[in-house]
Amino acid sequence: MSRVTVSIDPHVHSEGSYDGHEPVELILEHAAEIGLDAVVITDHDVIRESKRAAEVAAEYGLIGIPGVEVSTAHGHLLAVGVDRMPPRGRPYAETVRRIHEQGGVAVVPHPFQRSRHGVRRRDIPTPGPDREGDDAETGGETPDSAADSEPGPGVARVASATEVDAIEVFNAWLFTGSRNRRARRFAAEHGYPGVAASDAHHLQYVGRAFTELTIEGRESAADVTADDVLAAIRRGTTTVEGRRAPVRMAAKHYVGAAGRRSAYYARTGAARGARATKRTAVDGAVAAKVAALQSAHRTRRFLSWFA
Repeated sequence: MSRVTVSIDPHVHSEGSYDGHEPVELILEHAAEIGLDAVVITDHDVIRESKRAAEVAAEYGLIGIPGVEVSTAHGHLLAVGVDRMPPRGRPYAETVRRIHEQGGVAVVPHPFQRSRHGVRRRDIPTPGPDREGDDAETGGETPDSAADSEPGPGVARVASATEVDAIEVFNAWLFTGSRNRRARRFAAEHGYPGVAASDAHHLQYVGRAFTELTIEGRESAADVTADDVLAAIRRGTTTVEGRRAPVRMAAKHYVGAAGRRSAYYARTGAARGARATKRTAVDGAVAAKVAALQSAHRTRRFLSWFA
């Protein structure tokens, strides 16, 4: 049977997110240039830019996969492959179920790091009781030999409607590595597939960590669909990249990102400037209209006192 390996960064923020900085077109262009096959825009609690990125991804030779990073009652959760925003602020298990109802996969991002809204161990729905209890912010590190173990690729899991589908076992922003090691151990203990992601908020970090997926029954990456990617995550045919710095794409990141950004804004600057001017004019007209109506209302009220 034919098979192909694709590389995806499943956790990237665009300017649509309150803490993102780059337009999706620039992110897609950069992802294609550094050799990724897909990038999932997962803005915080908004999905509009991610859906737009998924719609135009093919123009950059990429697989279009929408997603969002949802703020649940127990911490953040990645919803990959959904086109509607799950309700925010709901319990973790309920949010997972909502994601599954849309056919998406639920991935735990930067687990156990409470300072970044990571979920506690006790709040992640698992097949059995959590033997280690709650997670604390300090201590609890495990030896590398134990932390580096992970489920074998292609091992099918029978998950309930409220179980997550994968754990982010390498997040490029966890600099010390202790949380990544703990996440890897947790995934191995419970048989969850592991994924790696950049969690990029700036262009040069896109792809700093990424996940390689083995797709069965496809001849080339061009044949791979979003559904193929989601199925591969569920099956656990994943390989984590980015554990050592620099990763194989690092040179292209830093050399190319600045030039690519400059070129992008040179191409789009005039159009963006025109749109900004038009928006300012419209806003000014609306403000003038509102001021005129308020003035007329005040005048009528003043005259009514003498009627």
